[in-house]
Amino acid sequence: MALLNLEQIKEIIPHRDPFLLIDEVLELEPGVRVVAQKYLKPDEFWFKGHFPQEPVQPGVLTIEMLAQAGAVCALSVPENKGKIAYFAGIDKARFRGKVVPGDTLTLSVEIIRQKGSIGVGKAVATVNGKKVVTAEITFALGGAQ
Repeated sequence: MALLNLEQIKEIIPHRDPFLLIDEVLELEPGVRVVAQKYLKPDEFWFKGHFPQEPVQPGVLTIEMLAQAGAVCALSVPENKGKIAYFAGIDKARFRGKVVPGDTLTLSVEIIRQKGSIGVGKAVATVNGKKVVTAEITFALGGAQ
């Protein structure tokens, strides 16, 4: 059961269609950790061209989904309300499995370091419990919505 639905997610992060890439949040400890999900519909726009003969989720989109989940975690802290979490870096990214139409991605991010407006999250995407992407993602908080 979802803790946050799509409309509640949109109250926290500024992303909108066609680039809001998480569907629901299942678990949330503001500023600490988050677990979100993305249901990959067969008609997602990127599958049409990547690749027509064998649709596969681009790895960078999985990283973006993890970043958006991490943004929900960072921006759900009251003092960060109305800010934007900008992508500031990707380290140790590993793509461990193919993600295809019909898969449900579980996106887990744990904030492992934060100093001022800069933070790092340990990010893991899984399909049916199997790791498909791991990375450390760096974010910078700033701006206003």
